[in-house]
Amino acid sequence: MDSLDEVDDLVHEPSREFVESTNVYQFMEAYGIDGVDELRERSTDDLDWFWGELPAYLGLEFFEDFDEVRDDAEGPQFTEWYPGAKLNVAHNTVDRHAEPGSGSRNHVACIWEGEDGEVRQQTYHDLHRQANRVANALDERGIGKGDTVGLYMPMVPEVQSILYGIFKAGAVAVPIFSGFGVDATATRIADAECSVVFTGDGFLRRGDRLTLKDTLDDAIEQAGHVEHTIVYERLGIADSDDETLTWTRRDEWWDEAVGEQPADFETRSMDASDPCMLLYSSGTTGQPKGIVHTHAGALVQPAKEIHFGFDQQPGDRFFWVSDIGWMMGPWTLIGNHAFAGTTVMYEGAPDHPEPDRFWDIIAEHGVTQFGISPTAIRALREYDDDYVDDHDLSSLRILGSTGEPWDPESWRWFYDHVGGGDTPIVNISGGTEVFGCFLMPMPTESLKPCTLGGPGLGMDIDIVDEDGRSIRDEHERGYLVARSSNPAMTKSLWRGDERYLTEYWSRFEDVWNHGDWAQMDEDGFWFLHGRADDAINVAGRKVGPAEVEGALIDHDAVNQAAAVGVPDDTTGEAVVAYAILDDAFQPNDELREALREHVGAELGKPFRPREVLFVDAFPKTQSGKIIRRAIEGAYTGEDVGDMSSIENPDALDALRDAR
Repeated sequence: MDSLDEVDDLVHEPSREFVESTNVYQFMEAYGIDGVDELRERSTDDLDWFWGELPAYLGLEFFEDFDEVRDDAEGPQFTEWYPGAKLNVAHNTVDRHAEPGSGSRNHVACIWEGEDGEVRQQTYHDLHRQANRVANALDERGIGKGDTVGLYMPMVPEVQSILYGIFKAGAVAVPIFSGFGVDATATRIADAECSVVFTGDGFLRRGDRLTLKDTLDDAIEQAGHVEHTIVYERLGIADSDDETLTWTRRDEWWDEAVGEQPADFETRSMDASDPCMLLYSSGTTGQPKGIVHTHAGALVQPAKEIHFGFDQQPGDRFFWVSDIGWMMGPWTLIGNHAFAGTTVMYEGAPDHPEPDRFWDIIAEHGVTQFGISPTAIRALREYDDDYVDDHDLSSLRILGSTGEPWDPESWRWFYDHVGGGDTPIVNISGGTEVFGCFLMPMPTESLKPCTLGGPGLGMDIDIVDEDGRSIRDEHERGYLVARSSNPAMTKSLWRGDERYLTEYWSRFEDVWNHGDWAQMDEDGFWFLHGRADDAINVAGRKVGPAEVEGALIDHDAVNQAAAVGVPDDTTGEAVVAYAILDDAFQPNDELREALREHVGAELGKPFRPREVLFVDAFPKTQSGKIIRRAIEGAYTGEDVGDMSSIENPDALDALRDAR
């Protein structure tokens, strides 16, 4: 979305009855706050008040209370939140709900639907016992406080017990997207140095049986470190005469490694600042960033957002389309399970066997909150409207979206056809680095198409120009920044502070630079305009250009490579790659397709280039740095400004003519 002109109409206006029924309204009433604008202002002007009140208000349980809300003596970059507190995420999401007499012991924690139509439900009692077995399995293998454990899993209910079992043991969970190829998976395992990885034999996708463990085996061969692989049997390959599964000395079946463990485990008490999860975000250097999240931040932030932004009520059923390997997977589980809520999980493709699969799930399971990416909506709206209109979606109270900017047409289709023209779209943006939302509308607010409302509660957010001067109230497009930290902001990066400071805190003094273009219109509505850095955002999944380039260069035919993100009607952005070939190879369509498939195999299909183009040279500075903005401009035809620093300007003409 490049202009605010086409999103200036007020589309959604909640009724007074709905507003007064919401959790955020009840909070404002309790603290004498008159409206969301005043709440945002108070929650950011007095961070200690807001974040200090929140744990008790939300009913979160700490084993020991905090000495103070935060200690920022070393600056916002290294703020320590809730110092002195002892807690564990798993106690709040599982243990206390499964206690006899809790009232939620037999509540459904998860409704799972496989692509083949199989449906399973898991109660909090079930989840508690299984999470304890996971913790005991880890303990038996010597895994304890601070050790890293990988999850390269299909979307099955067991991912919940694995995540919470890791937390219970005091270890650090490392979720890895199940769609990643060998190289991307190996990079993350090697960086985290996981000694145990949970995986599955495979999963179903558009009716096909896709193996997972074989990819992991190759990744482990490349990465090292892994001593134990615990394999969940989803496809039943072990009992099949037609399929085989490679088995090594480190491999163990889930039923034996976990299923035979005791169902009791004493959850470990952790410091508020102890790491519980390591999430990876792709950078522009080729080395993904290991984002460190703590027990306090990973609990309080999603709980806040699910309670206020998504207005979770007793009996709600929350369905967000995500893999456990992306931030929204753990965020959905922790935020809902903190309140003994029910999540809905789906294994497969949105259009299999028909394009109404999501609408069928919503109607069948009575989903109340449904979250999805703009890319997925763009794809689904291409089908006949009858696919959605023929389903009863009246159970929906709130819609959600994240990952990338909307286009107005798709936003309105989502609002009108899925939401029935009266359901708010809580469009959120934050990211892996903050395990939550910098921007988030409250369900009580009026909405314009594509808007993100305003800053999330307790999030001190601003828009600045190149010099770091606030331009939010001038309604100009600028850099989205945070002027203070929050409990879920990454503690640092897994490999130390230097890159962390460079990536997020070096652009402006004592200000977090998030890398997005943002703008607030004259009516106070906030909007995003895409990334201000080089990261390529494919359907809400980010990949660094250097990762794509590295995958291409690994092919014998490629001598040099450059990758850029370009606009795409379906995925928001798509990868376009340029390659300089080795002298022994000639450009042709067969090689072009082979290179596309090669990148897809190494990084995952979402990051397979839309096009691979062949050139003899790249535009470079005198220091030899490839100028990606020039490459992107040559492809899109956009003016990229002053190119006088290019050492070889003839390369620009060759780029424009590339085939």
